[in-house]
Amino acid sequence: MEKIPPSIRILTKLFPYRFFFASFTRIPLIGNIVDKMFFENDKIYYLPKDKVVQIEHSINQDDSIILPSKVVEHFIDISEHQFIMNFCLCRTSKNCKNYPKEYGCLFLGEATLNIDPKLGRQVTKDEAKNYIKKCSEAGLVHLIGRNKLDSVWLKAKPDDKLMTICNCCECCCLWMMLPNLSKAINTKVTRIPGLEIKVTERCTGCKECIDTCFVHAISMDNGKAKINNDCRGCGRCVEKCRFNSIKIDIPHNSLDESIKNVSSSVDLS
Repeated sequence: MEKIPPSIRILTKLFPYRFFFASFTRIPLIGNIVDKMFFENDKIYYLPKDKVVQIEHSINQDDSIILPSKVVEHFIDISEHQFIMNFCLCRTSKNCKNYPKEYGCLFLGEATLNIDPKLGRQVTKDEAKNYIKKCSEAGLVHLIGRNKLDSVWLKAKPDDKLMTICNCCECCCLWMMLPNLSKAINTKVTRIPGLEIKVTERCTGCKECIDTCFVHAISMDNGKAKINNDCRGCGRCVEKCRFNSIKIDIPHNSLDESIKNVSSSVDLS
């Protein structure tokens, strides 16, 4: 932490209190101000790993079908600037023991040129792709889109020229506070359009998926897991389930739609 600027050190100290601060956004006036300052025009999607999704049950039949990993690669390909953080603010703040603290966010776009070089480094497209692959292999899940909050704390302006690709874990992720946020902010971090997740008859009621869900979207109902609409479609429960009882289906055009939605909020040209 020696090279991290004092302002970032302060953020790591405040991190444990994020749930408390998030709850204040449920007060209408405060929520509107926070939304305007830190989340205006945000569109953020969780991308489950390729291996846990079924795309219209035919992911091997059409090479043109976009898989979740290809969404990330698409934006790396069209971006002129790629910046890798030296550390993950969330895992560093919580001193994570489960995942690498040095695997921070990947940022894309012109605004990365304004990020303090002490926090990371500019990389090539190939380096960015290899980094994302390494993060996925470490068990991290990608979160992609426009997050004005990152533009603010990194002082990376303009905010519409900064794309965030987080590499998240279920134990430290900032967005564990989603249930505490106002509905207006909460709904800006969401699942891929059209994504469906369901528990099959193979469920044994072992409850391991409940511990895995970072937004508490899974409960038990008559001895079986039940997933509610708070689910963000990150796919961690699918990967975790030893009995292969949870399935994710994504319509073949949903990832293309996600690319269009994110592209409408972030300018990488």
